[in-house]
Amino acid sequence: MKRHTIIGLKDLRENTDDFIKEIEKGKTFTVVRRSHPVFKIAPVDQWGDEGLWETVVDFRQIHKEGVSARDILKLLRKRSKGSC
Repeated sequence: MKRHTIIGLKDLRENTDDFIKEIEKGKTFTVVRRSHPVFKIAPVDQWGDEGLWETVVDFRQIHKEGVSARDILKLLRKRSKGSC
């Protein structure tokens, strides 16, 4: 099965759920309107960032379940006030 297919905008509107299922399987579509490419639909990774993020620190090393954002922000604010 081809992984990339050209489809019409009307077809996409009328069969959105079917196309979503195919995209979830890894298929990519180029959508055309009046025979001109308009946009592409492609699967993304879990976070939608295509793996562009880099792990800076893994807070699970500090605490098994991680550290809450609230606690991190408190610490950052506290340190910021102390260094001014």
